[in-house]
Amino acid sequence: MSRFRLDAHLKVLDERTVERAKSRGLDAVVYAPHFLRLPEIRARAKRFSDPELLVVPGREVFTGDWRNRKHVLAVGLSEPVPDFITLEGALAEFERQGAAVLAPHPEFATVSLEAHDLRAHRDRIHGIDAYNPKYLNQHGARARELAAEFDLPPFGSSYAHLPGTVGEVWTEFEDRLGTETAVVEALRTGTPRRVYHRSGAGHRLRCAAEFGHLFYENSWGKIDRLFLSGTEPTHPDHIAYDGRFDGVSVY
Repeated sequence: MSRFRLDAHLKVLDERTVERAKSRGLDAVVYAPHFLRLPEIRARAKRFSDPELLVVPGREVFTGDWRNRKHVLAVGLSEPVPDFITLEGALAEFERQGAAVLAPHPEFATVSLEAHDLRAHRDRIHGIDAYNPKYLNQHGARARELAAEFDLPPFGSSYAHLPGTVGEVWTEFEDRLGTETAVVEALRTGTPRRVYHRSGAGHRLRCAAEFGHLFYENSWGKIDRLFLSGTEPTHPDHIAYDGRFDGVSVY
């Protein structure tokens, strides 16, 4: 029986990333960086896709403000959606576009959907991140509890911010999913899948490296975004959005 291995969420994409993905036996990855607009994500995904590896564009949208952050992963968007809009506004737009809507790292740190969010929006969410290398044991256990409580399909990803982490985790489908449309449909409809991850000392080291990178992101990286970099290209005030999201902007 043919199998299809998907790393459902990564932040980095270059030649090294692609080589690592192929060496780990992946068939596809979802490339969903922060603060990069959809046209650029799509262009990079197309550039690095080839017959051996499908790169599917995605957007992990930063809903809410810096004090009330909730990340939501959308796969299959056809039109750009900015950050810094309300959760309700983001979910409504994802639904309008027919995207697969996933809950990355639920109840993790201060940037995630919580149980009350999942309860309120259960019909608009298509999957829960059951495992990624930034999780400690309790995070994975809690994510699986939430998936069971709300009867949502699990998915797994490397959540790679570092190239070496790509392929440490994957979601395996029984059927071949050769196109972006097929991947989106499988994620949206709860197509049967299983979540796997590597083990051993090497995996533990990769997990530790990713967790360390999280500290950087929430210290110097956050300072840079808040005070040094100016307006993000995914801010709803950006000219690219033509004022369409003014009614749900939080800034």
